Amino acid sequence: MNPEEEHPSGPDVIKVSAKSRSTAVAGAIAGVIREHRHAEVQAIGAGAVNQAVKALAIARGYLSRDEIDIVFVPFFTEVTIDG
Repeated sequence: MNPEEEHPSGPDVIKVSAKSRSTAVAGAIAGVIREHRHAEVQAIGAGAVNQAVKALAIARGYLSRDEIDIVFVPFFTEVTIDG
């Protein structure tokens, strides 16, 4: 089942930049997963992907306290950038 079908007003995409603090992103990911049972994270560029992966590892630790295990499935998508 598509997660959006289960939660039609699903969470916003968590956008990560190379300058994002991985612990702050991890907290956002954990909070969204606790509420919606899934999260979508977007990162453009090597530095942003690095921060996102670190945040996912940290979020996994945060959620393990609640006995929630997470996995992530990376994929490429086309993104329209303003400007």
